[in-house]
Amino acid sequence: MGIVRWLFDAQLVIGDQTVLWREVIGNVFGLLSALGGMRRRVWAWPVGILGNALLFTVFMGVLFDTPNPVNLLGQAGRQVMFIVVSVYGWYRWTHRADEATTVIEPRWASWPTRGLLVLALVGGTAVLTPLFRALGSYEPVWSDAWIFVGSVLATYGMAKGWVEFWLIWVAVDLVGVPLLFSAGYYASGLMYVFYGAFTLTGFFVWMLQGRKPAAAPVTVG
Repeated sequence: MGIVRWLFDAQLVIGDQTVLWREVIGNVFGLLSALGGMRRRVWAWPVGILGNALLFTVFMGVLFDTPNPVNLLGQAGRQVMFIVVSVYGWYRWTHRADEATTVIEPRWASWPTRGLLVLALVGGTAVLTPLFRALGSYEPVWSDAWIFVGSVLATYGMAKGWVEFWLIWVAVDLVGVPLLFSAGYYASGLMYVFYGAFTLTGFFVWMLQGRKPAAAPVTVG
């Protein structure tokens, strides 16, 4: 219990800003998971789940007594969704025809599937924005909703092995960086800056490995 208590209480003070070590460690785990995803390694999923659990306690400050008074419900909620989708992805990557290897084979989604992903991102953001606002999330609330929906879709796309999931992450990072800095989550904001470059690299790595776009539609579900 001593390590758990230290993890919850440890803080890094920089000037007049306070950063929780669990925010830093959670983001490091997230980075390792992204690295594993780029290399198509199955261990990326359990590592990501650990990071998600830590970051959930950071963004739900009301429940876990964080020094930052700003609550980002979309950021907190997406950690829960990450865990759920990551369990699904972990299962898919370990139950497939080529399960003798720990490397997943990337593939392109069909054009109909790409259209559904864009529609889900925009439509999901529109639906969740008023809900997050009513629950008291930080403004601009649409940014929080965009990050939440995009993160779920990107994680689902990674589970399916679609190359396009990296581009969804780029869209999430472009909105996430200014939101997190304005809300005072500096460690996560800086990590998002790095993620932006990293996700572009991951996209080109998977693009070179992926097959050509499928002629038949790929079912989302």
